Amino acid sequence: MKIMTWTSLKQRAAAAILMASALALVPGAAWADGTAFLGFSPTPETRATKGFSLGVSLIVVGFEFEYASTGENLVKGAPGLKTGMINGLVQTPTRMQFYLTGGGGFFRERLADEGETSFGTNIGGGIKMPLAGPLRLRLDYRVFNLRGGDTLYPHPQRFYAGLNVAF
Repeated sequence: MKIMTWTSLKQRAAAAILMASALALVPGAAWADGTAFLGFSPTPETRATKGFSLGVSLIVVGFEFEYASTGENLVKGAPGLKTGMINGLVQTPTRMQFYLTGGGGFFRERLADEGETSFGTNIGGGIKMPLAGPLRLRLDYRVFNLRGGDTLYPHPQRFYAGLNVAF
């Protein structure tokens, strides 16, 4: 009969704690998710933004389609902006997911009767924090690069918070 030493017992306890911690960080089997969000764009004046995204992920790598609309403010000369982007993302395979994203798609910038429709790109990042069951809070920041000769503000930014549902 082998007697366990104090060192052996500490090593086994540490291994058990490490294993339990690793299991707690493993996300559920969510292959897709959707987010409805509200936020703001501070470029050039603060205006409300609303939108949604639908995505699929393969644990660390994922893709999403996102649509957002920022209202115009004629008094302050801030154009409205609508974007539809397809993004790739890289995320941590943990319960609380940090991610980086980038992609491209269309945009429509409009102020009064003037407007520009063209192609744009975006980069950003954020976090998806678990709330209850499949519900998560998603916080996101993006910087856009709007291409087009008549674009008023070629590098708008956006911050948002959204309710994310994994399915």
